[in-house]
Amino acid sequence: MSYRSGFVNIIGRPNVGKSTLLNVLIGEKLSIITPKAQTTRRRILGIVTTDQYQAVFSDTPGLIDQPEYKLHQWMNAQVSTALKDGDVLVFMTDPKDELNADHPLIQTLQQIRTPVIVVINKSDIIAKNVLEQLIIKWTSVLPKATIISISALQKINTDKLFQHIVDALPVHPPYYDNDTWTDQTERVIAAEIVREKIFMQYQQEIPYNVEVIVDSYKDKGDIIAISAVIYVGRDSHKSIIIGKSGSAIKNIGIAARQDIEKFAGKKIFLELFVKVRENWKNDDRGLKHFGYE
Repeated sequence: MSYRSGFVNIIGRPNVGKSTLLNVLIGEKLSIITPKAQTTRRRILGIVTTDQYQAVFSDTPGLIDQPEYKLHQWMNAQVSTALKDGDVLVFMTDPKDELNADHPLIQTLQQIRTPVIVVINKSDIIAKNVLEQLIIKWTSVLPKATIISISALQKINTDKLFQHIVDALPVHPPYYDNDTWTDQTERVIAAEIVREKIFMQYQQEIPYNVEVIVDSYKDKGDIIAISAVIYVGRDSHKSIIIGKSGSAIKNIGIAARQDIEKFAGKKIFLELFVKVRENWKNDDRGLKHFGYE
């Protein structure tokens, strides 16, 4: 049997479960997950390699219909690129998704030649008649696509989806070495875990105005020492992140350290600092500083 290999790009609106699905498909927690929209900001690769195939999965930011900041524009550009460079496109939707045939994303999916798999997520909480109507809708809107309903959270039908993806991969040698499972460095993963904890701990605007950079990541054998900076967009946010007598940032550090230890398999010493970088989401230099180029 010929070897199959290709790039599988997961696209869709914010908060439909793309990051949860990526983690399930690769069998590792790579993308951070929160109930809030716009948690994912940049494309993240997760790679599954066997003797028969290599699937290079790409989690993408949720498509923002009305971008307010240059950061949002950058995130949407990641989606546009994913539509062009994928060998297989997994378009993820859920019962609350109101996209229809008039939306530019759907019109693009109708025109491209790349195999498209429409994934209706959260099937475990959808009434049977509603699910049937959604299947009819997407079969009509994207008649060339494969339609499958799953629950990424409950791992229902995800094995079936995985097989559909493998079957759609082109015949091609592997793109990455067998032991490569992501394009993300340990620094980036640690920073994303810290950001996830901020999303979980705070409401409204604060999580959306935060970025995290790991300044130092030193593996000392039996322990990894990490120093990270939490950047906020306003002075008022800095005091909230720190909390009374440092209580809030301590809670962030404890939660982040526990998850980083699970990922790294070692003890973690984590230092967190807070700095202000005003209006960074709409500033070219600020975006470049955080790697949004």
